[in-house]
Amino acid sequence: MTDRLAGLLRHYRLRAQVFHSGRFCGHALYDGAHGYIHLLRAGRLRVSSPLHADFALEGPCVLFYPRAAAHHFVAETGDAPDLVCAGVELGAGAGNPLALALPVVTVLPLDRVPQLATLLDLLFAEAAEVHCGRQAAIDRLCELVLIHLLRYLMDEGAAEPGLLAGLADPRLARALSAMHDAPAEAWSLESLSGVAGMSRARFAVAFRETVGETPGAYLAGWRINVACSLLRRGRPVGLIADAVGYGNAPALARAFRSRLGCSPTEWAARRGEAGASQSRQNGLSASKSA
Repeated sequence: MTDRLAGLLRHYRLRAQVFHSGRFCGHALYDGAHGYIHLLRAGRLRVSSPLHADFALEGPCVLFYPRAAAHHFVAETGDAPDLVCAGVELGAGAGNPLALALPVVTVLPLDRVPQLATLLDLLFAEAAEVHCGRQAAIDRLCELVLIHLLRYLMDEGAAEPGLLAGLADPRLARALSAMHDAPAEAWSLESLSGVAGMSRARFAVAFRETVGETPGAYLAGWRINVACSLLRRGRPVGLIADAVGYGNAPALARAFRSRLGCSPTEWAARRGEAGASQSRQNGLSASKSA
């Protein structure tokens, strides 16, 4: 069976950090610094955000913002909601195509995915106790919840063309996963259609109509995304070129300029300057707060 997440998670690490567990009273404002997952075991909340219309959330359910999203909770009258909240990072800011393809917000009743209900019970049980390794345990359980949620969203696909729709198609998913797993492979329309088990012409049309771009365009974008991920880790440009199928640094530089308007070294330098600037701003904010 095709593992649709393996190649993506190899280059974009999935992270979750739980910052609230238990009863929730009053209201809370969450900034837009990263994504969020909220697991509501029982109770009702009013949710507002600039990204969507206000709505009432009633447990047991999951509320998922895969990308940076400011939002506001207000507990409705009655018993205080029982809630686990975590900040999540799926690599949207780093170009993870799956994170960018996900809906702005997902609300999912737990009876739609029984495995999530089981995990939620484990998560709340662990959060309620004070054992050594508690934070690590609830963070890892929350990451497992995220994986099950991503599986569900990939299985559901999407009404509009895009990566989710491609991953929901068993044949196209095989070709997409092959590209994700081995970006350095000399993929051709013929080899990808063979992986998908389709004729070249039928594969080309189905891929373009379902994913929204040609297989060659998707592969080129994925290779540049992987190259950027490796640059963030400080890998040498020559090794990166080989790892993503360009063979040498000049060929990778040409691909970079075509897609991003700069060379890999220029891109890395800009990233370094942006990171240093953000660190200075964070330090200034911390000193003002103190």
